[in-house]
Amino acid sequence: MSEIEQNKKADVSHSEIRQDDFEDNLDKLEDGKLEVIDPADELPESLQGLSEEELEKLKKKVTRIADIRLLPCLVILYILNYLDRNNIASARLGGLEEDLNLKGNEYQTCVSILFALYILMQVPANMFLNKFARPSIFISAIMCVWGLISMCTGFVSIYDDPNGKGLPEGKSGFGGLLAIRAILGLVESAYFPACLYLLSSWYDRLELGVRNTILYSGSLLSGAFSGLIAAGIINQMDYVKGLRSWRWLFLIEGAITVGLAPIAYFVLPDMPHNTKFLSQQEKDIIIWKLKREVGQNDSDTENKEGSMGSLKLAVCDIKVWLVTGCLSWLVAACGVTNYFPSIIETLGFDRIITLVLSAPPYLLAVVATFLWARHSDKTGERFWHVVAPLFVSLISFIINVSTLNVGARYFGMVIMIPSLYCSFTTILSWMSNCVPRPPLKRAIALSIMNCLSNSASIWNSYLYFNDAAPRYLVAYVCNCVFILLAIGCAFILRARLTKLNKRILTGSMNWEKELGKGNDGSKISPNFRFLI
Repeated sequence: MSEIEQNKKADVSHSEIRQDDFEDNLDKLEDGKLEVIDPADELPESLQGLSEEELEKLKKKVTRIADIRLLPCLVILYILNYLDRNNIASARLGGLEEDLNLKGNEYQTCVSILFALYILMQVPANMFLNKFARPSIFISAIMCVWGLISMCTGFVSIYDDPNGKGLPEGKSGFGGLLAIRAILGLVESAYFPACLYLLSSWYDRLELGVRNTILYSGSLLSGAFSGLIAAGIINQMDYVKGLRSWRWLFLIEGAITVGLAPIAYFVLPDMPHNTKFLSQQEKDIIIWKLKREVGQNDSDTENKEGSMGSLKLAVCDIKVWLVTGCLSWLVAACGVTNYFPSIIETLGFDRIITLVLSAPPYLLAVVATFLWARHSDKTGERFWHVVAPLFVSLISFIINVSTLNVGARYFGMVIMIPSLYCSFTTILSWMSNCVPRPPLKRAIALSIMNCLSNSASIWNSYLYFNDAAPRYLVAYVCNCVFILLAIGCAFILRARLTKLNKRILTGSMNWEKELGKGNDGSKISPNFRFLI
């Protein structure tokens, strides 16, 4: 069959739109109002006989069950994940740098090494999870391991530390801390992309934004409470049992993670098709809901591509690289969060007040990101929900680099965190919207995004030297450039998605290039469009 005949066939089977109505339909497409009835929208056997009202009621019921089982557990685990990864920033205020005799940029190197290995395991881990299909076992296992490794941080060079008062002159704990941080990054790397993939396997694209944001609220809550927790431990447990308070910080938080790992195994569900707490009808409504939005099951059984073919699909998709670029430049600017307590310390307050002042920006971010994601899902709009907060974060960096006024600088810090993460959480959902099928391609795309975006954390830590305080001129100027580059990637992605949606509308979309071998688009829902 010629390409022209294929396009005509696709045009008839997908949209049945007359050429003289094309301009009107383009307007409807851009407004998100174009809807075509799909005659192939067949119900599974267990759902046949149910009315539309009963189907909607069942869908809401199962979504609510999934919310209860998934979201609280994933949020708590992410709080622990983030605490165990970033408590080194609070430990620095508790004397870690002095006690281990870290010199020059050795502290920055210990921060960076975690992210150097953090990027290595994300793609293979998600490919394994897609095939293994048992996230309850996978996530609880890696959780237990990273908790143990985090506890080991509290024992770095402990036998060389006489009377718990720091290492003798000439000795350094740099090597031990570096090794522990590297191993921690390797193990923790699998968690967040696994969560994104798990959520994308349970929720459709207009439900996903809020759920991804609720997941990421774990990071924001840990950012808020890590300072408060650290303030309590550092203030109350210095030299308890002969251990400095920063050692207790790693020991206590790591022990909590290990203790909760078995509970995670019993609470977390697996994939919709093999989870144990749903009836067949409840499983079918989730699977049908996901199939309905694209026209294909959320399964690799319809995909004729193997692992390497799916990897090639993801790597050759320009959308994957544009979303990844947008997030990577944003993460480069988010490097400021790794040094947030140290940056607040430049306001001139004591150690405890500094840790307490780090909480409000994160608490505001929790509320702001939820409301922002809910509005994004409700409107089905992504581009301006990514770009608008980036302009606010740009203003916050400009404020902090241009004045030494304490009130103005803290105001800049307060709006900095919410604006960065309102954009961040929207981008996380945009990737799943841009790569909805096949599931293995989506899993790989999410891993590539997290892998490469986190690579920015390897080098951006070297922008924040102690002698650059309080302005951190180089860091803030670089952050402004990073934000502008992220905005540029978002504009290009918008143009690309608009072009692809027009191709879908006219029936000229190359679905094999998007979905893999054997996918001519005949099963794709005529209502499907990439969200912009």
